[in-house]
Amino acid sequence: MSNLQRGPWVRPEERGRFWVLTSLRDLVDRIAASSPARLALIVFAVVVAAFSFLLWLPVSSAPGVSTSLEDAVFTATSAVTVTGLTTVPTGTNWSFFGQFVIMVAMQIGGLGTLTMTSILALAVGRKLGLRSRLLTQEALNIGRLGEVGSLLQIIVVTSVTIEAVLATVLTVGFLLEGEPILFALWQGVFYSISAFNNGGFVPNEAGLGPYTTAWLIVVPIALGVFIGSLGFPVILVVRQVGLRFTRWNLNTKLTVTTTTVLLVLAWIMYTAFEWSNPGTLQHLSVGQKIFNGFFSSVNMRSGGFALVDTNSELPQTLLMTDAMMFAGGGSASTAGGIKVTTLAVVFLAVLAEARGDRSVISFYRTIPEEALRIAISVIMMGATIVLVACGFLLAFSDAPLDRVLFEVISAYATCGLSVGLSAELPPEGKYVLAATMFVGRIGITTVAAALALRSRRRLYKYPEERPIIG
Repeated sequence: MSNLQRGPWVRPEERGRFWVLTSLRDLVDRIAASSPARLALIVFAVVVAAFSFLLWLPVSSAPGVSTSLEDAVFTATSAVTVTGLTTVPTGTNWSFFGQFVIMVAMQIGGLGTLTMTSILALAVGRKLGLRSRLLTQEALNIGRLGEVGSLLQIIVVTSVTIEAVLATVLTVGFLLEGEPILFALWQGVFYSISAFNNGGFVPNEAGLGPYTTAWLIVVPIALGVFIGSLGFPVILVVRQVGLRFTRWNLNTKLTVTTTTVLLVLAWIMYTAFEWSNPGTLQHLSVGQKIFNGFFSSVNMRSGGFALVDTNSELPQTLLMTDAMMFAGGGSASTAGGIKVTTLAVVFLAVLAEARGDRSVISFYRTIPEEALRIAISVIMMGATIVLVACGFLLAFSDAPLDRVLFEVISAYATCGLSVGLSAELPPEGKYVLAATMFVGRIGITTVAAALALRSRRRLYKYPEERPIIG
């Protein structure tokens, strides 16, 4: 009788040298087949635990520094979820090994999110019928649903290429600022990965403060954040058909249009609010004020980099930033939040209702009701997560609501902008924020995938009855 016929009753020594890896692969295959969302949750939890352990090791801390378990867990979660919130200074608390671990965690977190989202989408397509598979294929703009390996290869090559170009330009920028070559090279590589993956971590003690007028540093960082926040499906479409707007699919059109509108709106509002604020832009020239507004508008939805002290911004600026962080970036991107396509679909639905239209239409395409239901669910779940996390932090700290709300939305949206509350929280508060980052990174995607997997066709219909709304 062959091993294949005997199945699980084969003795370990008869299964070959790598029977443990084979069994693990089979287990992963079974979980992926039954629930891709559950597989995503397990993988992220294992990765966070592994990097938490690495950062907890003494070799990861700078000489004379001892890192607590909660700080190691918080930093690892922030890096894997590419958030950028910190409880300890990245430039002084961590050794070179520790910073390298954080950089690798950001790369795995950002790249893993892209690939995992694509795999989830493909898995959903295989679970549904042929028509749904074709819709998934069109949405991701790939050749065949079965070519997962080819898709992942394109993702990896594209990501590494963009990061390599950013690293080269940034290294030159740091060299022109008079930095030593090894320091400039390390800063260039770290910032390129942190920017494209919307990580928000800075490896030097002063952050971007000394380089606010170094255009070969701040401009590539802003560009990397913007490209990473669009999402790989958008990058893939642009890679294939170029900048011809009429040939883009609906997802790409909605993502780019909504992102542009939010970027310009935040740019104008931030510059206007902070123009005369002595803690931020008042002392700068007109050109620097305008550029700072642009840089802030790019980063407030996901990037997490800042050229000024966020804690010194006016209350109206912080409130506007809350809204932009909650909106987030593109679907299947390194950005967080509810995603700009979710916001666009709900806005179009409200507009259609105001006009009396029976269908939600965008760019001569009808958006199905299922997409609207998922968009509403995503917003409600996101608001609920923020509300619950704020309640816990208010109980664990004496911080005012505006600071708590800002930090929680930044954690949930994996943005990374901070008013300094993360470092002030007790251990239980840090774990709450870490859990918020974790849920914010994988929750929306996995829940949406789970909803799609649970969709079923009813053979009957209940009588309609309209409740009073509004």
